[in-house]
Amino acid sequence: MTSSSIDPFVRNGIDEQLKKPQFGTSTNLNEEDATADLNHAQRLAAQWVDGTAEEGRLKRKLDWRILPCTNAKTGGLARDFNLSSEQYSVIVLVFFVSYLIFEVPANMILTRVRPSVFLPGLGVIWGTFAALMGATRTWGQLAGLRFLMGVAEAGFAPGCAFYLSCWYRKYELATRYAFLYTSVPIAGAVSGLLAGLITQYMDGSAGLAGWRWLFSAIVIFLLMPDFPSNSKRFLSQEESLLACNRLAVDGIALAQGTGGERIPHWVAFKMTCSDWRVWVQCFFFVLVTGAQTMQYFIPTLVGSFGWTGHTGQYYTIPAYAAALVYVVACCWLADKHQTKWQFICGLSGLGCILFVAVTTTVSHNKVAQYVLTIFAFGTIYGCSPLVKTWVADVIPQPAAKRAVAIALINAIGNASSIYSTWLWPDGDAPRYVPGFVTTTTWLGVLSVSTVGAAYLFRKYPVERASHLDTMAAELKARREADARTWRV
Repeated sequence: MTSSSIDPFVRNGIDEQLKKPQFGTSTNLNEEDATADLNHAQRLAAQWVDGTAEEGRLKRKLDWRILPCTNAKTGGLARDFNLSSEQYSVIVLVFFVSYLIFEVPANMILTRVRPSVFLPGLGVIWGTFAALMGATRTWGQLAGLRFLMGVAEAGFAPGCAFYLSCWYRKYELATRYAFLYTSVPIAGAVSGLLAGLITQYMDGSAGLAGWRWLFSAIVIFLLMPDFPSNSKRFLSQEESLLACNRLAVDGIALAQGTGGERIPHWVAFKMTCSDWRVWVQCFFFVLVTGAQTMQYFIPTLVGSFGWTGHTGQYYTIPAYAAALVYVVACCWLADKHQTKWQFICGLSGLGCILFVAVTTTVSHNKVAQYVLTIFAFGTIYGCSPLVKTWVADVIPQPAAKRAVAIALINAIGNASSIYSTWLWPDGDAPRYVPGFVTTTTWLGVLSVSTVGAAYLFRKYPVERASHLDTMAAELKARREADARTWRV
């Protein structure tokens, strides 16, 4: 590639950096080494081309190793405790209380430790509590374990979202996160199938409940890479550098990068809370998670349409199947067309229209209500991963701030799940007008406000990490680390 083909912005950055007598703050780094780092970073920036064969091979390697590790936890909750509507709402509520409180601290920890240890460790703790649920005999015991499960699970969803944002570029992330997110509708569908089979053929014999838990923590520990800068057992030196360079192209700060600035937790938290973009994203996630709480009451809604027992459990499956299609198709299209807000706007608008149709359909036409509910429910699931991965686009750096932002947005967004669990009481059967009207309103507001936010994000773009600075710092730190190893 000739010098004339170098992007002017990159060339100007190179010229400015080469005017500096020294890069970084290390007192024992001489000018010759600094210039060598900058020259190497210059070549990486100037020679970057999207979609090379090397990048394609790296992405496939990442997909095969990372995605299965983040999608290993599935499960479901049996509803065979003869719970009242209020008791079931309390059980759902206590989970979200602990889940909300511990999300931000968990992601702060993740920025300092190895993901291959931390995330599987959470799975072991979560699995222990899940296994103990099989021994519960009262709804109070079940509620207590659900609270503890919320503590363990608090670090998983935001942790995986942050982890994926540390490996994938901004227009690769939604598709990959969709793979993680499909565990939710798949778990819902499988739980409905298992519950139906157990109820129909086993009648709860031998104390079996209609849920199962699976999390292969040891396998994940052995296979899961950490971050691009420090996954030596997974990536070669060239692959590691390419993985870092891919992120630097998009202005995404490296997590635990050897040349990255170590920001104290409290500083990162204050940086996050002072950014208006974070609160806009919080508002969106409050809307979408508030609407999504109807997932906990799908069996109840199906029962109101006239299907009960094992037949009712089977009729919950199409709703989750539709959600799966929405998630995969919309996330893939959003990455393909390199945009998210249009899909969020369109999906939430469509969901709003469909829920209006559900509430206005005559009550005796149960089949029409059921079909409309299935398609409306899927739009909520399609919005959720797009909203969550939009955060990494809007807040790309520094990595510590991105981690806190993802967790804070997820926590505050899920706060809506606390009060939303009371929107579907049995007393509102069979039409559940308050629940449907609230969900419809949330989706309508999300659709409209997304347009305004996209305008503001474009008018006031976020500052992104310099491609040249990021890679020069990474190269400098790697060279110094190699020198220390050689001296030892």
